[in-house]
Amino acid sequence: MAIHENLLGGPPPTHLPDDPEPRELLASGTAPSDVAAKYPTSSLAWAQLADDAFEQGRVVESYAYARTGYHRGLDALRRAGWKGHGPVPFEHEPNRGFLRALHALARAAQAIGEQEEHERCSTFLRDSSPTAADTLS
Repeated sequence: MAIHENLLGGPPPTHLPDDPEPRELLASGTAPSDVAAKYPTSSLAWAQLADDAFEQGRVVESYAYARTGYHRGLDALRRAGWKGHGPVPFEHEPNRGFLRALHALARAAQAIGEQEEHERCSTFLRDSSPTAADTLS
């Protein structure tokens, strides 16, 4: 038996490829809107826009940004071999943009009264990464 064999028989964890440019631009203080414009497939940029909008009370904008980041992340996950379920570890830094967007979508959905979507996204986040669910909440 291999040391890293999945004994539960579930799908292996999905690890998105590294995309350091958007992360580095955001870390250096570049405006998230500029990063999203330059790297529109970056879930991280959209998640940051969602967080900023939410913190400023612009909940509908936060929802829209989070939904964009979530869908960009789903596209990336599928390209990485994800089949619609299974672990997306928060410990793998390139996964964090998607997980942050998913968290932001759950948060904004709750704020606008979309309880079913809030519950679906919260469950999806916990199922994907318990660490992300605990860290981002």
